[in-house]
Amino acid sequence: MDASAAASGGTSVGSGDGSLAAEMAHDFIVDDTLRGIPAGTDPFPGAEIAARAWSPTAGDLACPVLTLQESAYRSNRDAIFAYAREAGALLAPHAKTPMSTALARDLVAHGAWGLSAANLQQASVLLKAGVKRLLLANQIGGKVNGERLGRLLARYPEAEIVLFVDSPTALAAAARAGEVAGRPQSVMIEVGLARAGCRTAEAAQRLIDIACNTLKIALAGVAAYEGAVASEDEAATQKAIAALNHLAADVFASVRKAEPKRRLFLSAGGSQFFDLVVEKLTAVVDADGDADLMLRSGAIFFHDHGVYARAFQRMDARRGFVRDGEIVAASDVFKPAMRLWAEVLSRPEPSLAICGLGMRDVSFDQGFPIALAAWRGGEKGENLRGVAAIEKLNDQHGFLRIGEEVSLSVGDIVEFGISHPCTCFDRWRAFFVIDDAHRVTSVHQTFFG
Repeated sequence: MDASAAASGGTSVGSGDGSLAAEMAHDFIVDDTLRGIPAGTDPFPGAEIAARAWSPTAGDLACPVLTLQESAYRSNRDAIFAYAREAGALLAPHAKTPMSTALARDLVAHGAWGLSAANLQQASVLLKAGVKRLLLANQIGGKVNGERLGRLLARYPEAEIVLFVDSPTALAAAARAGEVAGRPQSVMIEVGLARAGCRTAEAAQRLIDIACNTLKIALAGVAAYEGAVASEDEAATQKAIAALNHLAADVFASVRKAEPKRRLFLSAGGSQFFDLVVEKLTAVVDADGDADLMLRSGAIFFHDHGVYARAFQRMDARRGFVRDGEIVAASDVFKPAMRLWAEVLSRPEPSLAICGLGMRDVSFDQGFPIALAAWRGGEKGENLRGVAAIEKLNDQHGFLRIGEEVSLSVGDIVEFGISHPCTCFDRWRAFFVIDDAHRVTSVHQTFFG
């Protein structure tokens, strides 16, 4: 399938009407075992939550609580799909970020070729949700997991799953999946310079030769992940990504020689450096004439106030984001969609507020949550950016250091932005979607296992 056909929704599932509420599981019963639901609330169907008109700003939800602003999510979704269409690329967004079947269906309905998954558990969740095409964007392990994958494929005969392989053992596991499923297993040769992947073109060639002589294996292309070679040094990062792109292009030429007639994939592109991937690898697939560049950006749909905000500032400095043929600021196009709301529990010192959020609630591996604003009785109070900062997290306490001029009181609600969506969603069994007036419109489960 070519890029234009796939972008039109060739694997469409879900409503596609633009509303996340329409994608909500109608058998999802909500009660106060779920963070965010006030204690003492009787169980009720999640599909009825919008009628309650709850808002985190007014304290209607129990804090801490994780929300997703639908308008920001939709704007980010539409922006990256438009970018991909203009670049002639497919998108297989990495579903590991939210592990939400509602969002999975929404992304496929709005143009994704399929979705990326990191392991068999995630693949099973997505197949059950109706997704028909998956990249297993990781090494799956040995033959035991190959057998498990084969049984999964046998259960979903219409599904297409493409594996990454970087060793003869991984290739044997893929072949075992094909044997159990009764059909050839498609694989992409993974190359890499810092994480998994063949380190050299010679190592990849040896794997290609084995693949060509292995039953139940079909070579589908080449994959890489440029984010693994990034560092704080922008010049060194660009040099490392250029080297990885060069390796991917060389190995792709070898796969094409081995598979002269099959339409192939060349896949890379996370949410920080996809412009550098497009800049180099688009020319490779265009010159081939029978291949698709496939981006796997996942966190970009949610953006953040931390690591991705900084990444887009760097992208803007290198003038990397193009829309309608014009260079535009990615920092202006993409909006942080996630918020963590926490109540002030204590003011033990003039310059310290203890907030009810901690390591169990929010990501902290790539930066602490960012204090944005204070709310009292549903009314927005002080802007906290620049005058308040989390300096430490315990399990369930956030130490917010504030200027003495800040008038936070116990019971106030603090609105936090987050850094790194991928390690925030996985702390929650469900998240709440809000509209631009901060009212809850739907609630969605996550499926991290």
